[in-house]
Amino acid sequence: MKTKYLNPNIVNQLNNLYIKAKLIVEGTMYGLHKSPFHGFSAEFSEHRAYSQGDQIKNIDWKLWSKTDKYYVKRFEEETNLSCHIFLDASKSMDFTSSNVTKFQYSQMIAAALSYLIIKQKDSLGLYTFNTEIKLSIPPKNNKNHLNTILTLMENMKTSGSTNISKVLNFNAEKIKKSGLIILITDLLDDTDKILEGLKHFQYYKHEILVFHILDKQEVELEYKEKIIFEDLENKEKVNIEPWQIKDSYNKEYMNKINYFKSECLKTRIEYNLVYTDQDLDQAIHQFLNKRKMIN
Repeated sequence: MKTKYLNPNIVNQLNNLYIKAKLIVEGTMYGLHKSPFHGFSAEFSEHRAYSQGDQIKNIDWKLWSKTDKYYVKRFEEETNLSCHIFLDASKSMDFTSSNVTKFQYSQMIAAALSYLIIKQKDSLGLYTFNTEIKLSIPPKNNKNHLNTILTLMENMKTSGSTNISKVLNFNAEKIKKSGLIILITDLLDDTDKILEGLKHFQYYKHEILVFHILDKQEVELEYKEKIIFEDLENKEKVNIEPWQIKDSYNKEYMNKINYFKSECLKTRIEYNLVYTDQDLDQAIHQFLNKRKMIN
């Protein structure tokens, strides 16, 4: 059942991004226990051990009488998180070997995460980019804000080439309040410079979640005929016989992926490789896992 409803080819046929987002989130959460994550409110959420500096009024004396240990009540407002989604809208994201482009797949992921973030009562900011920021929406948390983000995202078109590191470094200096940075991109740029940009965010104590979006044909090169490849960003063309370079090409591409993955692991950046034929629930699970770790 889940596979049917979260298949990107099926979800992408819907003509409204809000409906797509809701379907993905509800399809993912179906059958799971009630979310343990909390957003902003003044309601009691959970306990944590007392530490120096906590207000005495928040100590749960009933729990102390039973355990002889000091615990303070943790309120949901303490768990509110500021999330920033960076969505790659360069022309390379238009590539597809099926019915769903990398950008359409990324849109659905970004929309679903936006829906969930607002539902969790966290604040959400959206930034779409190519060589620079094309659209910037500061973090807020309300339904109107979600509708604005999804409407603008739905009307967004890809354009231009990519400069991921420039965008990351520029915004790391603007977004200094620690939160969660979510990067959704095909990473078709200088790998080391991208890592430097992500580390720039880490300098300001942000947590980072990367979704590396690829079409399998980009990696596997499973073409049986001569083919002309055209660079979607600079329009350069090359005529090749794929079977002659497939093995070396695949090895080189996997080396690039594994290098980025290992560097992210070293620096505690959450890296997720996602192909456009995969069900759309992975992003939701990864966000929830990261959200839990932060709090």
